[in-house]
Amino acid sequence: MTRKEIEERLIAKSWQNPAFKQELITNSRSALIEEGISLPDSIELRVLEESSNVLYLVIPPQPIQESELSEAELESVAGGWGPTVNIGNCGAAH
Repeated sequence: MTRKEIEERLIAKSWQNPAFKQELITNSRSALIEEGISLPDSIELRVLEESSNVLYLVIPPQPIQESELSEAELESVAGGWGPTVNIGNCGAAH
């Protein structure tokens, strides 16, 4: 299951079952195990409930920055695809 699918499943069950929602908020690992979902011990899970006047913004971890391309690498990918053709003298009279 993807993270989105797990979240949708837990939210739907929380809306249908107030006891499960309370367990998910107060003892999230136990609630996940009840659903057959496990997390590594190194992962901390915090469950929060939004209301009509309180919203939460979750900022995900910043992606790992790959090293920047060199000038030569940039040049090799710039301008799209296909072979480079010099058309400067095409059709010129000699």
